[in-house]
Amino acid sequence: MMNKMKFILRAAVVLVISAFMTVAYAEYPTKPVTLVSPYGPGGAADLAARTLSATAPGYLGNGVLVVNRTGAAGVTGSTSVAKGSKDGYTLLLARVGSQAAVPAINRKIPYKWDEFEFLGLLELNPFVLVVNADSAYQSIDDIKAAVADGKKLSYPSAGVGTLLHVAMVMVLDEMGLPQEAMKHVPYKGGGKAAAALVGGHVDMMFQNLSGVIGNIDAGKLRALAVSTKERVNSIKDVPTVAEAGYPGLETVIGWSGLWGPPGMDKAAADKWVSVLASIKEDKAWNKLTKALGSVPDIRGPEDTKAFVHGQYEAFKTLTEKLGMTIQ
Repeated sequence: MMNKMKFILRAAVVLVISAFMTVAYAEYPTKPVTLVSPYGPGGAADLAARTLSATAPGYLGNGVLVVNRTGAAGVTGSTSVAKGSKDGYTLLLARVGSQAAVPAINRKIPYKWDEFEFLGLLELNPFVLVVNADSAYQSIDDIKAAVADGKKLSYPSAGVGTLLHVAMVMVLDEMGLPQEAMKHVPYKGGGKAAAALVGGHVDMMFQNLSGVIGNIDAGKLRALAVSTKERVNSIKDVPTVAEAGYPGLETVIGWSGLWGPPGMDKAAADKWVSVLASIKEDKAWNKLTKALGSVPDIRGPEDTKAFVHGQYEAFKTLTEKLGMTIQ
């Protein structure tokens, strides 16, 4: 009887140790990861998030669920990650607007530009000035002349202070016009802003190419100029902003990145850095990203943070010059 009791106790101890070791050595992630896109469906952020979510599981070892958490020009979704759990199961599809432009403009938002774990840059998005396919405007100069003649034109954005807003303010500044020269119409996301242009509710927008390439290809929108130094293959007949006479607009470039909350679990952060390094060489991800008109540009954490710092400082300088800063 005594021997039987000893055997049972030993077996129980072995089971407890085995269970403990199973938990201790379970590798991240043991469940799907939520990827927060801080803007609405159909915009550049959403497209970048879904492209990543379609590719990452093969390298991550678990699924990636995209959730659109919109509001306050990307601040709502970004805040939910910055102030959320540090276990690595909720990450942010970072965008230039919510992570650089908005923090540079509005110093009252609940996070700072560097209040995140930088996992890596994903892509660059050329900006393109587009009008409705039925528009009479064929160039930036046509638009400038129309405004100078007193035409009341309008443009949409993904919200006040977003890059789509700041980008058009920069267009007006390059034209030598005040920011009040056109009416700004904010929408809840770049997808809805583009839909407004397609529907003829606004006159033009300066948007990420990835967010409007489908409508350009479908003949619903016409591109007037692109912000890259060289022409883009997917819209090779469209002149660069320099060719159009506005080289200062080359500084307008969109981008996507993958951020975690500050103090994120190190093992989870290291895993994602490794995943992104693998995706950098993934043919399917590169093909999908290029098909959206974006430029694949995966970078490591340190290079990413340095890049974003430069972006933030550029927007800070611009918005202070234009008097757009909220203290």
